[in-house]
Amino acid sequence: MKISIGNDHAGPVYKKEIVTYLKLKGYQVYNHGTDTEDSVDYPDFIHPVAVEVTSKKSDFGIIICGSGNGAAMTANKHQDVRAALCWNLEIVVLARQHNNANILSIPARFVSIPQAIKMVEAFISTDFERGRHQGRIDKIPRS
Repeated sequence: MKISIGNDHAGPVYKKEIVTYLKLKGYQVYNHGTDTEDSVDYPDFIHPVAVEVTSKKSDFGIIICGSGNGAAMTANKHQDVRAALCWNLEIVVLARQHNNANILSIPARFVSIPQAIKMVEAFISTDFERGRHQGRIDKIPRS
């Protein structure tokens, strides 16, 4: 599995731990995030993740910023991206099962690193339920 990850200055420590976890599991990781806590503009690090997910270069994306909101809003500007801002396991599972989320947005200032890693694990391992949920997803794009 291939996963793209991007983060702003609120997430370099989170990214490092998540990338280590993913590589230990045998996943290929494309890193688009900053490695410092120097202030940066999050869209510069989030757009490349969304592009790789929509182009199918990556199976999933993980994006990290302070609140998770700016990252999710940026990613969701891309057609066929369903970035889910999640702050606990239940929301992660529902985002995958019901919304077929393909990018996980993590709010670094509101979850711990161990929580974030559990969320990533749940995101990757949870399947989309299809059925009635597919019809709803089909209604998301605007023409």
